[in-house]
Amino acid sequence: MQIKLHRNFLKDYKKLSKKVQEKFKERKNLFIENKFHPLLNNHSVEPTYPKWRSINITSDYRALFEIEGKDTFVFMKIGTHSELY
Repeated sequence: MQIKLHRNFLKDYKKLSKKVQEKFKERKNLFIENKFHPLLNNHSVEPTYPKWRSINITSDYRALFEIEGKDTFVFMKIGTHSELY
């Protein structure tokens, strides 16, 4: 599995608190182990973001990603639920 971070994701990520950044790292590792782990709540975000999916980082923070290939995932955005939707 290959994980990529889009430049827009990195821009948003740098603005987050260290606590949320660490939580993303934990959830990214969980995603690598099992992308449909119940804690992640991996789900589609269509029609708002066609072909994108979302995982939970905290109770309020989400990370949105796109499937680029069979085993390649690009994280596109990260933010609170209200910021993203």
